[in-house]
Amino acid sequence: QVQLVESGGGLVQPGGSLRLSCAASNASNIFGINGMAWYRQAPGKQRELVARITPGGNTNYADSVKGRFIISRDRAENTVYLQMNNLKPEDTAVYYCNCRYINTMFKTGDSWGQGTQVTVSS
Repeated sequence: QVQLVESGGGLVQPGGSLRLSCAASNASNIFGINGMAWYRQAPGKQRELVARITPGGNTNYADSVKGRFIISRDRAENTVYLQMNNLKPEDTAVYYCNCRYINTMFKTGDSWGQGTQVTVSS
């Protein structure tokens, strides 16, 4: 499966910025990656989609982060990023990188990173 490692989380004051990164490493049985995304989950709440990017570069964002967050990719480094600007306390959550892939048997699967904590507090 695809191995995902997130980094970039931390403590930031409201209005501040952070950039999360997710490095993807494909296993030998992976045929290709269909898309990557960032999710977040606050304590006691459902995990929600924050942003996704398709192989063609199309992006989608949750309404709550539109205009503030940007998802991007770097093919050379096999990494996706989430630039988070104008952070708000309600953005506090564990952020997870997600990858949807297809293996060599042409079955679709999902991989998840371990998560990185983002805390927005004054």
